[in-house]
Amino acid sequence: MKFFQVIGWNMSAVQRVYAAFFLYALALGGLYPRMAEVQLSMGVAEGALGLGLIGTASGTLISLTFGGRWIERWGAQKILWLGLPLVTVFYALAAFATHPFWMFMSLLPAGICIGAIEQVVNLEADRVEFALGRRIMNRAHAFWSIGFASAGLLGGLAAQGGLSPQLHLLGMVAVVALMVMLLLGGFEAAPHRPRINSEDAQKNIQFAWPTPAILMLVVATFAAMLMEGAGIDWSAIYMRDVFSSSPFVCGLAVAAGATTQAVTRFFADRLVERFQPVRVARGLILVLGLGVCAVTWAQAAWLALLGLALMGVGTSAIFPLAMSAAAQRTDRPAALNVAALAQTSFVIFLIGPPLLGWVAEYFGIRATFAVSLPLVALSFWAAKSLKN
Repeated sequence: MKFFQVIGWNMSAVQRVYAAFFLYALALGGLYPRMAEVQLSMGVAEGALGLGLIGTASGTLISLTFGGRWIERWGAQKILWLGLPLVTVFYALAAFATHPFWMFMSLLPAGICIGAIEQVVNLEADRVEFALGRRIMNRAHAFWSIGFASAGLLGGLAAQGGLSPQLHLLGMVAVVALMVMLLLGGFEAAPHRPRINSEDAQKNIQFAWPTPAILMLVVATFAAMLMEGAGIDWSAIYMRDVFSSSPFVCGLAVAAGATTQAVTRFFADRLVERFQPVRVARGLILVLGLGVCAVTWAQAAWLALLGLALMGVGTSAIFPLAMSAAAQRTDRPAALNVAALAQTSFVIFLIGPPLLGWVAEYFGIRATFAVSLPLVALSFWAAKSLKN
């Protein structure tokens, strides 16, 4: 571990938070632009593929539910140093899967790592945000989107160049490991907020049950999280099946939403400071609805890509705003509220892939996106809970 610190670049605490979010997304984003090819190599329909994909969400839910003590014991530094490269290893193994069961078993440990990383990076952003006295949460999540967009573009280029998904994802293992050493080698966890009792958080985080207030935050994020997952899991397959797009365009579909998501998140903190969280959230939810409509009824590939881009805007700041709202509540330790929100919200990612895969198989890939429209209205109503 000392080797990491020796070669790590000298960066500020804010820059390291941004780097952690970027690498988090880069590590898990490599598989999805190649999903259409992985599906063909397994020879399965969308419903079976969706069952394989829930491995990530299942592992994440396990980690968010029972991993609190281990996260406290290991510390943020080791979680990031070891967890980020391991995610790429398990995703590479998933690309070799010959059956949805083996994909599930490969993605399960990846999800366990992701759950730990999810808690670490969001708590770190909140603590640095508190120390600075200004918002950085949305900008931190912008770097997550930049990392995911980068993974999508790399995947599209690799596919267009004829590189197999397996070789491409094995290469991502080396890329992410090297970048972790350079960007996070000198990482040190920020101090806790003054009101947080670390010992209490350690005792309670294992059973991070949501309060009614946290459940309202979950409802507010419901449509955004479901459609963010749909864009990640199904956009490449959508472009292939509906428009017979090239491998590069399929990868570009994954990157389109992440790119607009990144741009919006980069400026979202200023918008929130000026217009307040509820107004910003409701505006974004309306944009999300427009994007879903465009994707559902698109008659040309460019319109579908535009719809995916609008979905990226719409999903950009909802979850970061909810994370900030959860962390700033004073009824329980911030670590417990963040874990409760993340744990409950990830149930959506758990049920999303098989549900949307079943919808795609029996009602068509367009219906995968259309099913969220009633949820958009529900999230618009629940956005009032984001006031903090």
